[in-house]
Amino acid sequence: MCKLIPDVPSEFTATRRVEFSDTDLAGIVHFSNFFKYMETVEHAFWRSLGGSVVMPQFDPPLGLPRVHASCDFRKPLRFEDLVELRLRVTEKRARTLSYEIRFRRLEPGPVEEVAVGRLTVVCVAKRADGTMQAVPFPAELADRIEVAVSEGIPPT
Repeated sequence: MCKLIPDVPSEFTATRRVEFSDTDLAGIVHFSNFFKYMETVEHAFWRSLGGSVVMPQFDPPLGLPRVHASCDFRKPLRFEDLVELRLRVTEKRARTLSYEIRFRRLEPGPVEEVAVGRLTVVCVAKRADGTMQAVPFPAELADRIEVAVSEGIPPT
């Protein structure tokens, strides 16, 4: 389940159930899957805006490769846990966007934050020779995205 927070094109939430294949021998979500979860909510965010992280409709085609990815782990997630992924746009520049993704275990209770991830993407044009060049976001995309209001939580 995914939803854009009404009238706030700076925040987006998605929920997902932890699959058995996401877990390691210890029965907890392998750290690498947190990055997959971040990508899942980011892609859903772009779809909610009518876009994608791959934009062949532009000439030249545009994409959004990551230039930074990190995650701070606080508590484990396990098979069958229901987790909420809350993406917030934390910085918007002409060519880059930064997101914070907060992971909250919803089920089983108690509801608690288990991790905080961060991604920075850059808008690039893919040239005919396959090389990429950083370019400003097209206005029709940039105008639809706002920076979220700070919650007073300092970055780590």
